[in-house]
Amino acid sequence: MIMTTVEAVPDKKIVAHFGIVTGSTVRSKHFGRDLFAGLKNIIGGELKGYTELMEETRDEATERMVAQATKLGANAIIGIRYATSDVAPGAAEVFAYGTAVKVE
Repeated sequence: MIMTTVEAVPDKKIVAHFGIVTGSTVRSKHFGRDLFAGLKNIIGGELKGYTELMEETRDEATERMVAQATKLGANAIIGIRYATSDVAPGAAEVFAYGTAVKVE
């Protein structure tokens, strides 16, 4: 699957347009990660547990978007964007979306 944030695939022609595809997942914080994050806030630095959690969440949302595009017969997704939102205390959603197309 070709994936890009731009509105076309360089050197490829869009021959079919399947519309918007999406993928999302909601994850909550793990108590252990939350505890270590609280300690890290005191001394400063990257919250690696949260960074890993967000990477995993983004990957899962992307996989779901790709699965939807594949099911439609697309071989590319253009204009990909990501959004995040808090859905409950300690839980966040990552939402991936783009346009499924077929390119040659």
